[in-house]
Amino acid sequence: MPWKEINVMSQRVEFVMRAFETDNFRLLCQEYGISAKTGYKWLERFKEHGRSGLANASRRPHGHACALSEEVLCEIVRLKKLKPAWGPAKIRAIYARTHAEVPSESTFKRVLDKAGWVEHRRTRRREAAGRLFTGRRAQKPNEIWTVDFKGWWYGANRRRCEPLTVRDEFSRYVLELRALPDARTPTVRQCFERLFEKHGLPGAIRSDNGTPFAMRTALLGLSKLSVWWMVLGIDLERGRPGCPQDNPAHERFHLDIARELEGSAQGEQQAFLDQWRREYNEERPHQALGQRCPAEYYANSATSYEGTPADLSYALPLQPRKVQTTGHFRWSQRPIWLSSALSGWSVAMEPIDDTKSHVWFGRLLLGHIDEAASVFVPTTTGVQNDETP
Repeated sequence: MPWKEINVMSQRVEFVMRAFETDNFRLLCQEYGISAKTGYKWLERFKEHGRSGLANASRRPHGHACALSEEVLCEIVRLKKLKPAWGPAKIRAIYARTHAEVPSESTFKRVLDKAGWVEHRRTRRREAAGRLFTGRRAQKPNEIWTVDFKGWWYGANRRRCEPLTVRDEFSRYVLELRALPDARTPTVRQCFERLFEKHGLPGAIRSDNGTPFAMRTALLGLSKLSVWWMVLGIDLERGRPGCPQDNPAHERFHLDIARELEGSAQGEQQAFLDQWRREYNEERPHQALGQRCPAEYYANSATSYEGTPADLSYALPLQPRKVQTTGHFRWSQRPIWLSSALSGWSVAMEPIDDTKSHVWFGRLLLGHIDEAASVFVPTTTGVQNDETP
């Protein structure tokens, strides 16, 4: 006759069966090598669940001391419904304004994710930038402004809306969100004149290579508008053609506009855009600012706007030359063609040696002239000095 296999489960079944018949429960526990407390535990489990109650139960706790209450969960979801385009960090910052105890950001993300309010996106690789791009980032307000046109959409009555957007790179403050009638240079320039009068002049303006900010076929991409900026002493910061990742923060700002304004019947009305801009600057928390608002960081520029000068002036030994309406200027009795965007303004010649002379426009090096052939050779990247040569 084979030996019977005895395991823990069979011993527990045998123990509870004998427990119902024994007169000395403690002596029975000693026989099985367990304490009376453990014996009573298995006996109670058997009475409540039968044979299945004698199996090992999961050690996972039934609850958690830090578990969120139903009221907190509902409040998190409610705030998200009010601002569906805002992420967990911003929702947490809003929650913290009215609650003393605030769960962690990961908790907010987990709650919103389970509720189906988190959009999972793939990240794209960013590459290095190119011409007229120094790679610098603003370290204080008005050091760099960023500008672009938001992609157009149809509003009420099928009217097209393509607003001009201008931001301060350091503080994220939205300086302008304007639905312009067109994107022509005079219209955009008039808008910037109002901005300069209100906020002063920035150190540099970052833009893409689209019109009216740049002209891809022109010398260094200079346009009438960007030339005017340089006349005012503003440096140019420009990404590579077709690379919006060179101005990522502004593109991310456009995503907020697309989520919250596109498709709205009021999205094309200037009063509605102004209201959204005020909320963005004064109420919306920003993760890059420690969940504070842009208005808490922004201040007007110390460089005031005093109008457009009649022309650029250059110190000796530079030799200024006026660019004609055709985009030419004369050097050594010969016409040198630069760009019609520079017409009406003076460039400066800086003789280097008998064979070459640099051509400057303000602080921007345009290229050099080969004296032997009287040919202008443009620079490929553009060099901007801190001071006018």
